[in-house]
Amino acid sequence: MLENRAVTQVAIADLIARRWSSRAIDPDQPVSREQLLALLEAACWAPSCFGDQPWRYLVWDRFRDPAGWQQAFECLAEGNQVWGKNAPILLLTVAAPNFSHNDQPNRWAQYDTGAASENLCLQATALGLVAHQMGGFDPEAAKIRFNIPANHAGMAMIAVGHPGPVDLLPGVLAEKEPAPRSRRPLAQWAFEGCWGQSVQG
Repeated sequence: MLENRAVTQVAIADLIARRWSSRAIDPDQPVSREQLLALLEAACWAPSCFGDQPWRYLVWDRFRDPAGWQQAFECLAEGNQVWGKNAPILLLTVAAPNFSHNDQPNRWAQYDTGAASENLCLQATALGLVAHQMGGFDPEAAKIRFNIPANHAGMAMIAVGHPGPVDLLPGVLAEKEPAPRSRRPLAQWAFEGCWGQSVQG
């Protein structure tokens, strides 16, 4: 299994350093029901405004429901289909727009849904699985195919599976897979006291 750990300015939790969005997924190894439920349980325990849990997840398992999985797969952008075809699990994460306790607009719904998905991805890392989030999909097609309420927002598709060899990927993606990961330095986006004043060590 290829590891591509984050190289950080200061030490961070090992689980966070190990989490990355690999595209190399073993097409022949299913994700167990226990593993899938652990991913969803991890999402469940993310923080949310009023504890409302505005996230919703649709799940398709290629080994249990190949026709449904294919319908979801066809919602992916072509560039994601190239490697996503190997994922045994596809999930669609959706944000419900209103609070459940008063039906008023929840402006934190998408923020909270992102937190739940990060929990899910970290749990996948802890289980030795790949979890790759994708913005490249057709949310309107997904709404029609899967009867998603019109006012709900499809946020991301997530491919989940066991790590596979890099040679499963076509040329350019195979080259990118082991490339060192990088992020903008903290000074460019973490401010202290006022906007534009970088946090100092």
